[in-house]
Amino acid sequence: MTTLMLNRNDVYTGNLVLVNAKHPLVSEKNIDLISVDENHFNILMERGAATVLSNILDDINCTDKIVPVSGYRSKEEQEQIYRDSLKENGTEFTKKYVAFPQCSEHQTGYAIDLGLKKDVIDFIRPDFPYDGICDKFRKIAPTYGFIERYQRGKEIITGIAHEPWHFRFVGYPHSEIMMEKGLSLEEYIEDIKQYPYDGEHLKIIREKGTIEIFHAPVLSYKQITLNMPDHCIYQVSGNNVDGIIITLWRQEE
Repeated sequence: MTTLMLNRNDVYTGNLVLVNAKHPLVSEKNIDLISVDENHFNILMERGAATVLSNILDDINCTDKIVPVSGYRSKEEQEQIYRDSLKENGTEFTKKYVAFPQCSEHQTGYAIDLGLKKDVIDFIRPDFPYDGICDKFRKIAPTYGFIERYQRGKEIITGIAHEPWHFRFVGYPHSEIMMEKGLSLEEYIEDIKQYPYDGEHLKIIREKGTIEIFHAPVLSYKQITLNMPDHCIYQVSGNNVDGIIITLWRQEE
């Protein structure tokens, strides 16, 4: 067995952190940011998410058709965007499409706004239609770990209007599970709580093995110790709500 020690700080980092009006971002420390590509060096994402995004664009051969519009934003940048939108677009529009500072996924480094390549691209609402190369990206993205974050019909749950251009890296297989079940990230975070560390885990059967997912309520304790099986690969992410989500890959022998 491998012993895994977790504390409250671990709740606030990782690719599954939920950031919205009810759950502001707690920490922006230690985000490993890189440019999304050589042509957009000022648009940044968390290193792993940026690498996966690049792989998707390469695999569907659309690097000259889809462009990154906005990636990581600091608190100060989000504040400026929010103020500018209030002045230019008014309160109602801004509340629908621009998250309040510390409540924006863009501050995590795991979110990206994409647009169909045009001479003029709207920074707040870039065109990313449900057809052609954009929809091809949208449909294949979950197999790589990305989701369309703000889907139509989920506005009451997410607190954000439908945004066809906004994608969030949550990692695989979480992205596929959300797509198959029709869940927003808010709903998925709650759904996973029914699979506790010391109970029945969510199991996903794949050709090369089994993936197990479970939740540990770290905020209930100052520190928690989990025993992980040997010879397994596992990933740990906080949910920014109350605990940790662990994804464990068991390889077939």
